[in-house]
Amino acid sequence: MQYLLMLHAEESQWARFPADEQARHMAAYGAFTQALADEGRLVASGRLALSDTAQTVRTKGGKAVVMDGPFAETKEQVAGFYLIEAEDAQAAAAWAARCPASGHGVVEVRPLWTTAA
Repeated sequence: MQYLLMLHAEESQWARFPADEQARHMAAYGAFTQALADEGRLVASGRLALSDTAQTVRTKGGKAVVMDGPFAETKEQVAGFYLIEAEDAQAAAAWAARCPASGHGVVEVRPLWTTAA
């Protein structure tokens, strides 16, 4: 089954890290990504641009309304994702606990919607 690990972090925190700490974090993410790949669990992953580049699209009265930025104001923003294969929710949560984002943000684990055959 596939699970989406959504990494939530405070965007402004990254800029406050010294360069050596940024390098350590990037190495940790690289190692986590490699561990997923080595076990055949990695489907896709990506780091997102800052939320001020986002747009929110909503349809009202048959017309698309496009607004700048994310809709909800929160302390943490979605910063990236991993789409993984896992046996069950417990296994997916175990991978989320290994993700570096769990140490400085939140990792939301959500199964992909499946339809009954």
